[in-house]
Amino acid sequence: MKEEELLAVLRLQKTPAVGSILAKKLIKTVGNAAQIFCEKSLSLQKIQGVGTYIIENLKDKEHLKFAEKEIDYILKNKINYSYFLDEGYPENLKHCSDGPILFFSEGKIDLNNPKIVSVVGTRNMTIYGKDFCQQIIQELQPYNPIIVSGFAYGVDICAHKAAVENDLQTIAVLAHGLEEVYPKAHKKYIHQIHENGGFITEFFHDEKPMRENFLKRNRIVAGLSKSTIIIESAIKGGSLVTADIANSYNRDVFALPGRVNDTMSKGCNNLISRNKAHILQSAEDVIRMLNWDVETKKPQLIQKELFVSLNDQEQKIYNYLKGNEKQLLDVIALQTQIPVYQLATVLLQMELRGIVRPLPGKLFELH
Repeated sequence: MKEEELLAVLRLQKTPAVGSILAKKLIKTVGNAAQIFCEKSLSLQKIQGVGTYIIENLKDKEHLKFAEKEIDYILKNKINYSYFLDEGYPENLKHCSDGPILFFSEGKIDLNNPKIVSVVGTRNMTIYGKDFCQQIIQELQPYNPIIVSGFAYGVDICAHKAAVENDLQTIAVLAHGLEEVYPKAHKKYIHQIHENGGFITEFFHDEKPMRENFLKRNRIVAGLSKSTIIIESAIKGGSLVTADIANSYNRDVFALPGRVNDTMSKGCNNLISRNKAHILQSAEDVIRMLNWDVETKKPQLIQKELFVSLNDQEQKIYNYLKGNEKQLLDVIALQTQIPVYQLATVLLQMELRGIVRPLPGKLFELH
C-alpha cells in the first residue's frame, strides 16, 4: 500500500463514529481511502449511513494529526500491518462484516494455518479450568493449531502459556496499542509469545486499554478462528460476549461443562443448555467437529448397545434421525412434536451418552 493511502486508512480508522462496517462501505463506494477525504459533502451524503455528523468528522483535520503520528511510528519501527483488501488479510476475518479495516502485528505470525482455535474464559480461573485448559491444548498439539486468546488474566494467559509449552504458535489479540502492556504482570511473557507467535491489535501504538476496547477486541478473537472454546465463565462475562460474536459469524463454539452450583461454570452450562455451544469433554470433540481427523466408527454397534435404554422421547428422535440422517434442531422438533426447549435438553443427554452428535449449523445426526 502506498504511504498516501495508508495515511488515509489510518485517518479513517481514527475518525469518530466511523466503524469498520461503514469504513469498508466508504472505501468500496468511493474507490479508495484517500479519495474519501477529497469527496464533496453532497456526494458523501448519498452513501447510506453517512449523515452530517459523520461528514463533519471526516472533514476534521485534527484526526489527520493522529494518523501522521501513527504512520511515523509504523515506518520507524517497521510495524507489520494487514489491510482488509490485501491478499494476505486473514481469510477468516474476510468473512466478518465488522472485521477491522486494518490491524497491526508484531512477532512471528503465520495466519495461513487453517487450524486456528480461540481459547478464552474467566479471569478467575479455578484449578478445574486450568487443568482442562492445559490438557486440551496438549491433546490438540499433534494437529499443530494456532491458539488465539486475549492476553488477560486467567484462562487467556493459561492458553498462551500452554501453547508455548507445546511449541504451538499463539496469538495475543490486544485491547490497546503495541507500546502498552496490560496487565503489567504479563510483561514477562512478551518475549515468549514473540518467539512463538505474536501480537495483533487494531489500536494505535499508544492507545490505552480502555474498557470499550475489550469488547472490540473480542470480535477479532472470535473472527480469526474457526472455533472458540470457552473454558470457564460466570453467568456474565466477556468470554460469553466472544461466544455470541462467534455464533453470529456462524463459527463453532465449545464450552466446558461444570457442576450446576459452581459459579465459574454457570456461563458455560448456560451456553450448552441454550444450544449456543457444543459440550466440550476432550480435544476429540473439537477434532471431530472440525474434521481434523475423520475416523470412521461403527455406529451400528453403539446404537444396538444403547437401544434398550432409550425413553419415549429419545426413541422418537433416534427413529427420526435413523431415517433422515443429519437434520436441523427445528426440523427435528417439528417432526417429533417435541418442543424445542425440551428437545435441546434431550439431545444434550443423548450426546453425553454417545447416541447423537452435534454438527455445525445446529445440525444433529446419530453417532
